[in-house]
Amino acid sequence: MVKAIVEIDEKANRVLNIIKAKHGLKDKSQAINLMAQQFEEHLLEPELRPEFIESLKASKNEKTIKVSDFTKKYSK
Repeated sequence: MVKAIVEIDEKANRVLNIIKAKHGLKDKSQAINLMAQQFEEHLLEPELRPEFIESLKASKNEKTIKVSDFTKKYSK
């Protein structure tokens, strides 16, 4: 766990208080953590998400299909 002293403006403070109240959180640290989690889920590129990396690792062990002529096999 990392501890940090941060300075935020009054508007950011109000937003954190709203998030804290809306989600029944104990303190602003939990509100900041929730905001960071939501930021990650909605704004980061899929290749940066830990779930995406885990899915790639899982697919690495899947059985593959060998195709000698891709165009012949998959074109209509």
